[in-house]
Amino acid sequence: MPSLAGDLRGSRPLNRQPTGRHARAATEKPVAEFAGHGVPVCLPRAGATGESGGIQVQGRNAAATGQDPVAGRQRQRRRAWAWWRRRVDGPWLPREAAGELLRSRGADALPVRARRQGARHPRGRGHRRVQPLRRGAPRQLPRHDAAPREEVESRVEPGVRLLQGARPGHGAGGVRQGQGRRGARRLRRQDRVRHSEVPLRMPPDSPLAPQWYRLENVRHGGKMVLPTEVMLAVWVGTQADEAFGDAWHADAASVRGGADGVAAVQSARSKVYVTPKLWYLRINVLEAQDVVTGGFVGDKVRQHVEVFAKVQVGGMMLRTKACAMRNPTSLAWNEELVFVVAEPFEDPAVLIVEARAHPGKDEIVGRAVLPLTIFEKRLDRVAIHSQWFSLEPFGHPLRRPEATFAGRVHLRACLEGAYHVMDEPTMYVSDTRPTARQLWRPPVGVLEVGVLGAQGLTPMKTTDGRGTTDAYCVAKYGQKWVRTRTVVDSCSPRWNEQYTWEVYDPCTVLTLAMFDNCQLGKANAAAGKAVLRDQMMGKVRIRLSTLEMDKVYTNAHPLVVLHPSGVRKNGELCLAVRLTSVSLASVVCLYGKPLLPKMHYVQPFAVPQLDALRRQAMSIVAARLSRAEPPLRREVVEYMLDAGSHLWSMRRSKANFFRVTALLSGAASTARWLVDVCHWRNPVTTVLVHLLFVTLMCFPGLILPTVFLYMSMAGLWNYRRRPRRPASMDARLSCAEATHPDEIDEELDTFPTSKPNDVVRLRYDRLRSVAGRIQTVVGDVATQGERVRSLLAWRDPRATALSTALCLVTAVTLYVTPLRVVALVAGLYALRHPRFRSRMPSAAGNFFKRLPSRADTML
Repeated sequence: MPSLAGDLRGSRPLNRQPTGRHARAATEKPVAEFAGHGVPVCLPRAGATGESGGIQVQGRNAAATGQDPVAGRQRQRRRAWAWWRRRVDGPWLPREAAGELLRSRGADALPVRARRQGARHPRGRGHRRVQPLRRGAPRQLPRHDAAPREEVESRVEPGVRLLQGARPGHGAGGVRQGQGRRGARRLRRQDRVRHSEVPLRMPPDSPLAPQWYRLENVRHGGKMVLPTEVMLAVWVGTQADEAFGDAWHADAASVRGGADGVAAVQSARSKVYVTPKLWYLRINVLEAQDVVTGGFVGDKVRQHVEVFAKVQVGGMMLRTKACAMRNPTSLAWNEELVFVVAEPFEDPAVLIVEARAHPGKDEIVGRAVLPLTIFEKRLDRVAIHSQWFSLEPFGHPLRRPEATFAGRVHLRACLEGAYHVMDEPTMYVSDTRPTARQLWRPPVGVLEVGVLGAQGLTPMKTTDGRGTTDAYCVAKYGQKWVRTRTVVDSCSPRWNEQYTWEVYDPCTVLTLAMFDNCQLGKANAAAGKAVLRDQMMGKVRIRLSTLEMDKVYTNAHPLVVLHPSGVRKNGELCLAVRLTSVSLASVVCLYGKPLLPKMHYVQPFAVPQLDALRRQAMSIVAARLSRAEPPLRREVVEYMLDAGSHLWSMRRSKANFFRVTALLSGAASTARWLVDVCHWRNPVTTVLVHLLFVTLMCFPGLILPTVFLYMSMAGLWNYRRRPRRPASMDARLSCAEATHPDEIDEELDTFPTSKPNDVVRLRYDRLRSVAGRIQTVVGDVATQGERVRSLLAWRDPRATALSTALCLVTAVTLYVTPLRVVALVAGLYALRHPRFRSRMPSAAGNFFKRLPSRADTML
């Protein structure tokens, strides 16, 4: 990726190392701010030429160069006098004219110096003074005299962001907050760099070599060149630079805070995370032998003992069903237990055999510690050989050589690599590849996402009596997570960061969310010792199959989040998304292939088991990412993966009911239209329907072509109303706008609940009333189905006899009469005129309602 740069003025060859006082300062302070220019500075150790994006500094003084101090002071006086003469004689030009003259004649031919900070001139603040040419190298430009930012950024390709920022804890001009005039004077005693001349570095080019530069001391309106020199390596990089992650950003200049200042600064930086590689661990507990418990005396059973096996992997524990122990030599379970494990396999599988002689009293018989590396990795349905493992008695150290034998257990275990380990809901999954890389298909496209910024954000916290927001964005697709830097104290942050993913299936979903960073120094100081959680500000999901290929979508997506007081709109997130396909034919072929790997259909998991495994996988991912640096906190991962999607929600239940209602609304409207046709509400339409019906009955071969022709014409007609932008979160579809606050508070409650007993009792009664209505509807559906089955069940002998006779007559009639004639007569009878209709129910309906059901036999 291209970037901007320029070289330093007055450079010397890199032939000497820093010594003396400045070298010691370089070793003690690894990071500093250079002259308040907003570029990162790294001070390597003496004798080193450390590499860092931005600026690298080393220093030396006059003692190292052997210069005469007296001669140096004389030169300083002469240069100060010459500078004052040029200041008096030099002309003044407006700021814009000085900039144009500088760009037209070049920085080497026309050095420009700004007026001393705080000085005034009758012509106003918008003027600069142009100095006459002199011999020697021209002096450098301070930051406010550099070329305008528009000129700098014009040399950068679209989508490229300059690597510029200020060290946290420093104010404008690079002065540390709280230092005063003395600190400001000391920081002005530095060299100056022109942004327009900083060299361009495009990775994978090597970092620029440091060079020596003299320091200047600006004091009392004059300028003196100190005998001290500093070694710098300066360049302007972009997001592609390897130093981008370690650079100080101007937006995070106010991040500070005591002992946690370093952690706060780290939490404000951008980062790319990778989900740990997840496997399914399948353990089949077959049997155990030579297990001795306290329920046996010799070879006789003293009492009835139930024995079961438990397997624990990490924080997850599963157990088999109890096996009645009647034989002291053999126990059989033959049960399968499935876990989720992550590479590297640190936690072993611990198998424990317990015996229950009395209710509530379990005795540990023995255990076995099984490292996961001993299990075979299976990529298909090949048979796995079983193994015998010895049990150690409880109380002995693990893996003790002289441990007493306490029986053995028979297991069949393997690591499943042909499954995709689910860590997010199936409805908006972002990856469907199996665990084993050998089974991956080649990518079919590339997804490019540009996180541009946000606008109209709501203040999420209060700092120093005013509302503020420290926003950052997190994006997740497949196994790659990205986190943008934190823009401090801004309701309209700008990130301009770009990320790419490889796409293996277009029918997947990209998830983005915005959070307020509560781990910065000011927030932690205000909260004291309380543990702060990053506040969620909204979420955006984009299904890739809804995007057109090679088209850039630049839209602002609304950020909507549920709050105990109701739905809250927190602004908009501006994104630029483009999906590029490698081959359109390969993308189209994927639509005919299964969404998940083959093993999900050959040997599927049960739905409750799959939900438990998903929650376990989500817990592992959250634990691993929270240990990264900077950490991706657990609440962020849970919100991105929808950890609470399986919990009960009154709002979500209503939304799903309305979705079903909207789905059936088309069929309901068609039925109403047919009723109007049958009742001759519009005679012209009814006559046309009669003609079409008679035509199709005379030519039945036209029925299916007519249906599919109508569907194709409807698809072409709807093309002009196709969506022109990716869909965003719909608060109206989610029933979030008209939901009672108590229902939202119930949805946001923890599991198990943490509310008082009165609130829990009220919600339980409300849930009972809703469940009662659902129960009535389910009972009515079951009643109608039982009536259909009772037609031939002889529960009502007379009704069954009538239905049997009617079926016999119908069979004979259909045998002797052509089918088209029967259909034509039935259609004309259904479309008859209202004059020939009756308001009373039909005989067939009355007969069906009189059929018996099993509802009268229920308690």
